[in-house]
Amino acid sequence: MLIYSAGLRVSEVVKLRPENIDSKRNLVFIKGAKGRKDRYSLLSEAALRTLREYWKKFEPSSKWLFSGDRPNQHLHPRSVQKIFANACRKAGITKKVSVHSLRHSFATHLLESGVDIRYIQEILGHKSSKTTEIYTHVSIKNLSDIRNPLDTILG
Repeated sequence: MLIYSAGLRVSEVVKLRPENIDSKRNLVFIKGAKGRKDRYSLLSEAALRTLREYWKKFEPSSKWLFSGDRPNQHLHPRSVQKIFANACRKAGITKKVSVHSLRHSFATHLLESGVDIRYIQEILGHKSSKTTEIYTHVSIKNLSDIRNPLDTILG
């Protein structure tokens, strides 16, 4: 849920610390992401509620939001991938998807809802707009929903 809510990479979600969750502003702070860049991303109300339930139930005692098996180590990315694969199997999803598919879906859904691609680039932490433009081909299906400006002017 958190990966989709914030468009995170697997390597980013496992390295989150409790202080990276800004519940007042509904943001997630990603420190030292790919390219050693820091950035903020979105945090949905639903994901925040789920994080609060998780916190109450498991009371993570390490410095990581998602602790691994060993003391003071974060959850391994491979563990996240296994959890995701099990969830897909239980849900009856047969399409070939990965945890990274959640990041792609997040970006595509933002684009389809009208968010400017430059904001999406910033949220995802892409250095180049070319990387973010990968998501534009998915959104072509919505072209027919766009009202032509000439038709708007002429009424």
